Amino acid sequence: MNIRSLTRGDGVVIGAAVLLFIASFLDNYSLDGVPDSYELPNLWESGPVLLSVVLAGIFGAVFIVIARGLPQAPKIAGIDLGHFGIAFTVFAAWSALGNIFDPAGGADNFGSGSGSNGSDAGAGLILALIATLIMAAAAIATPLVPALKAALVGAPRPAAPQPYGAQPPGGYGYPGAGAQAPFGASQPQPGQPGAPFAGQPQQQAQAAPQPPAGDFSPFWFAVPVARPLFAEDGSQSTIAELAPGTWYLAVEQRGANLVAQTQDGRRGVLQDTTGIQRG
Repeated sequence: MNIRSLTRGDGVVIGAAVLLFIASFLDNYSLDGVPDSYELPNLWESGPVLLSVVLAGIFGAVFIVIARGLPQAPKIAGIDLGHFGIAFTVFAAWSALGNIFDPAGGADNFGSGSGSNGSDAGAGLILALIATLIMAAAAIATPLVPALKAALVGAPRPAAPQPYGAQPPGGYGYPGAGAQAPFGASQPQPGQPGAPFAGQPQQQAQAAPQPPAGDFSPFWFAVPVARPLFAEDGSQSTIAELAPGTWYLAVEQRGANLVAQTQDGRRGVLQDTTGIQRG
């Protein structure tokens, strides 16, 4: 699971889930005229609130984070796990709103013969409503609001990356460079076959061939949002998903598309190159 693929909206969902968990230990409702020694129930002691608000909200947040953090989001019955998470958060917010109007579940009497006492929403239920509303709003708005789609954890810039196939200064394509020996070839030493005789001036080495103007130079890049990487054969089959906050290597350009290489060596075509960050 890649934490750097999480967005700011996912961070809001996670924070709201933590707030909901804290709220679950507070009072579910409050009653007028009860003695101070009476301990009011929290959200864990109410079955409807526990299932429809607390667990539904927490499970929804977990589904959203899992779907966002994995390269390929799992599916249940053909539906993306993230969509299930959004539905759970909306259901939790709706249930919390309903419980605010009837926090005690219709039980307005406290104790035997104590008379009728009004019940109000407790601190836990009010805080749970706020948490679920924030969670549902962030889950729905994240794909729509650019500020929420930004990466939660910024990618560290690579320290002096060596692009794929690049040569050090003085090598192929460097202006004014002399001839370079082919990769893996050793330079002949005096006295060896093929080496010039001692004192004989060496022949002028032929200049290394220069690449054509505008030739593509590999570079590192990062995507602003998750984007699919398609197969190089031109089909629309997805071989990987590029996640925000991770550096990838562009090894070739095909028109407006880039051929990118993932960290595990897979290569594919990135068709949407808008907004990419070059390293």
